[in-house]
Amino acid sequence: MTHEIIQQDIRLLAQNIVDKARHKTMMVALAESCTGGMIAAALTDISGSSAVLDRGFVTYSNHAKIDILGVKNTTLDHHGAVSEKTARAMVDGTLNAAPLADVALSVTGIAGPAGGGPDKPVGLVHFSCQRRGMPQIHARHIFSGDRHMVRYQAVKTALLMIDRALA
Repeated sequence: MTHEIIQQDIRLLAQNIVDKARHKTMMVALAESCTGGMIAAALTDISGSSAVLDRGFVTYSNHAKIDILGVKNTTLDHHGAVSEKTARAMVDGTLNAAPLADVALSVTGIAGPAGGGPDKPVGLVHFSCQRRGMPQIHARHIFSGDRHMVRYQAVKTALLMIDRALA
């Protein structure tokens, strides 16, 4: 899959999310690590997104995850920044920090080219998404390709999860 195809998919998904959320008068909040604000950028590229995107946090460092989202030191120490537990804690923190949000999504991963290891390879990304009052949904993917491809694939997956949460 090329960058251009993924970018087209991202634009279509973002448009669908903005349309669906506006129709349902729902708001979205984000906590992004490895995507560095790319999900928020995809949504804000769409006219009318101000009616549906409440806020986005770029919590790239562990300190930001702790300080902004309330992720516990023990979670990061025992499981690492790239883990299901951390992704879930990031969504909890996002919902707490964004009382107007109906849906929250978090993403944390290893985009590469460095930083991976045997247990957590480059391309590993954890996602959590939750519609307020509903159970969290977690996804774990190992994406292939260079840093840009990993990040674009993560954005696409995140948007798919948000779209499903809005359904």
